[in-house]
Amino acid sequence: MSSAIQSSSQPTLLVTGGAGFIGSCFVRQRLAQDDVRVVVLDKLTYAGNLDSLAPVSDDPNFAFEQAGIEDAGEVRRILDQYQPVQIVNFAAESHVDRSIDGPAEFVMTNVLGTFYLLEEARRYYSERSATQQAEFRFLHVSTDEVYGSLGPTGKFTEQTKYAPNSPYSASKASSDHFVRAYHHTYGLPVLITNCSNNYGPYQFPEKLIPLMILNAIAGKPLPLYGDGQNVRDWLFVEDHCQAIWRVLQAGEIGEVYNIGGDAERTNLQIVHTICDVVEELVPNLDHRPRELIQFVQDRPGHDRRYAIDASKIQAQLGWQPSHDFETALRTTVRWYLDNSLWTQRVADGSYAGQRLGIGAN
Repeated sequence: MSSAIQSSSQPTLLVTGGAGFIGSCFVRQRLAQDDVRVVVLDKLTYAGNLDSLAPVSDDPNFAFEQAGIEDAGEVRRILDQYQPVQIVNFAAESHVDRSIDGPAEFVMTNVLGTFYLLEEARRYYSERSATQQAEFRFLHVSTDEVYGSLGPTGKFTEQTKYAPNSPYSASKASSDHFVRAYHHTYGLPVLITNCSNNYGPYQFPEKLIPLMILNAIAGKPLPLYGDGQNVRDWLFVEDHCQAIWRVLQAGEIGEVYNIGGDAERTNLQIVHTICDVVEELVPNLDHRPRELIQFVQDRPGHDRRYAIDASKIQAQLGWQPSHDFETALRTTVRWYLDNSLWTQRVADGSYAGQRLGIGAN
């Protein structure tokens, strides 16, 4: 993995959390589509995987630095060494179930880490020239979970009141507020995006869609929380990263942009679709995937429904998702079928497909 970037006049992006699921997609897109240099800063916790950056590892416009955003000294060194034009912050602990089992780590990374990153960004920004300051942006990637839970109708807008219901969403809500405060207090040019549930290649297999794909292939149980009727709005990761890039290029400083896929499905609908696609693509299975579905104890504080109103980014920045759900889900299933080595290497870590997020009894 590259550790030093070649000298060039190209603008440099610092992407924190760039070895994670969404961050690595953003990095791969940018190096394939744009004349930029990308520096990834990632702590490489369980969900950060250098294999997800393997397609760009030999790119002369790519560099990797292993560090956490809470390490202010390393963040300062990296900013001063690489002189990025913009910072995109993906770095976060992101799984609700893990936050139930161990909330302290979510506070350390998502709250304190974002604070230390903002502090170093503020120092760095203050030392730039007027021209450099005009180009600088700090884009913070967040989640729709900060808004809480919806009833059977309505959607989250950028004006929806924050009402987080899990330690994860509470930590992300706090980080959002810090980012906003650093704009209004210190003049740091920030942008915030709040996205719906992502899916696609390279996603860590504890999340719903990859876990169900892999278990359906392997003939393992498909555990569904509660009655399986919790609703999420699903967003293909490639579309999400294109939206982030659009916000970074044209978003209004200080603004929030909600990004959604306009693809509401119940969890049971998702699993049924996965089962059918797996059975079609792997016709020689010795089991019927739908027969593996098991309804299990719901997790504490499980939000009933999320749905994003993405009309602001669509109207103001002209972004629309490019992939329909069924086609992109089939692409995702095919990717996991074709990339078993990636999955095996990820599974070599501490996560082995066990249930998380039951909470203390």
